Amino acid sequence: MNLNNIPKDKFLLIAGPCVIESEEVSLKIAEELIAITSKLGLPLIFKGSYKKANRTKLDSFSGIGDIKALEILKKINQEFKVPVITDIHEKGEAQIASEYVDVLQIPAFLARQTELLVAAAKTGKTVNIKKGQFMSPDSMEFAVNKVKESGNDNVMITERGTQFGYNDLIVDFRSIPKMKKIAPTILDVTHSVQKPNQDSGVTGGNPEYIESLARAGIVNDVDGIFLETHTDPSKSKSDGANMLSIEKLESLLKNLLELRSTSSKL
Repeated sequence: MNLNNIPKDKFLLIAGPCVIESEEVSLKIAEELIAITSKLGLPLIFKGSYKKANRTKLDSFSGIGDIKALEILKKINQEFKVPVITDIHEKGEAQIASEYVDVLQIPAFLARQTELLVAAAKTGKTVNIKKGQFMSPDSMEFAVNKVKESGNDNVMITERGTQFGYNDLIVDFRSIPKMKKIAPTILDVTHSVQKPNQDSGVTGGNPEYIESLARAGIVNDVDGIFLETHTDPSKSKSDGANMLSIEKLESLLKNLLELRSTSSKL
């Protein structure tokens, strides 16, 4: 995934539902994403977790079945001619998932897991490492080097906020230029507005701040924007509280492109 080929007045968009809930919902979201990004000339990677391994409660929805979900991701790749990305959580998942997707994502809580990073690297797929909420931007160099030293230079970093006290996250935008010196850097504007581990056991969020964070990322010359979106976030089976409704996506992207065009001329 060569981000150097993206024009300066554009950016990469990584977007899709939090988790693959069903083929119908996933294909609908993919169809709408393709229509919007094609219209705006934005490169897209479709995102969907084939399973969720870090839910707050034991009875929280975790997936529809690993292979079934991976097959849906592969179908989206083939039908819409768009790269797809999914999370992996254990080293044994790397090779399996790599047979269905183009990019392997390392969750933030697992950004230091050496065996996981090495296994992902050895598939030859692009690896996107979410920055751990407990890690400094500078320390991400060591995570990136684990991938590169395993023979794979196709690696990206995604900022998704830093734990700030209890049940809240904050984005330090100084991290963007620091991490861009290490690897191409994406800003996750939906997980960064999460309010994790609420007393109810259900993750909360403040999606009204998504555009503010995205604008700040674009001004700081981030290489791409990561966001989770859904046709109806209230019915999403994971992270609905911090998602962006897909009906609001085109307007957001138009605003970001206008800002990118202006900032790229400075």
